Amino acid sequence: MRIRPATLAELPLLQAVERAAGEPFRALGMAEIADDEPPALDLLARYLRAGHAWVAADAGERPVAYLIHDAVDAAAHIEQVSVHPCAAGRGTGRALIDHLADRAAAESATALTLTTFTDVPWNAPYYARIGFRTLPDRELTPGLRKIRAEEAELGLDRWPRVCMRREL
Repeated sequence: MRIRPATLAELPLLQAVERAAGEPFRALGMAEIADDEPPALDLLARYLRAGHAWVAADAGERPVAYLIHDAVDAAAHIEQVSVHPCAAGRGTGRALIDHLADRAAAESATALTLTTFTDVPWNAPYYARIGFRTLPDRELTPGLRKIRAEEAELGLDRWPRVCMRREL
């Protein structure tokens, strides 16, 4: 597996990874998440142009996972990290996150942040195992509060969600 920047031609493949990665949510009674559309090509292209779109590629150089991120309040905020089920359980997501951590630290970011579902095994419990901690409301930055408000408007709070942080 190789971590590298995404390419423009691969953006539809990232959407396919997202769709496949969403399917396991169906078994948890979260069909709305499984059926949610992946990020639009123009949005993915914006991340790519900003240098904020990374893939984990298999031996054939085909993306099996991707990560997109933003800068939010001096932290690198993971907007999305998705791993195709064919590559799950092999450290692929962690490799992408560690890659971002190295880059973000080199660019003087203070931490990695993300928002996630609390009761999904491959969400908050997984992130806790790789060094993230749940942020209490009093520690949410203005940018994280805005993200959480947007998520609530989208109906994501139907299932418990949290903000998490990993110091760099």
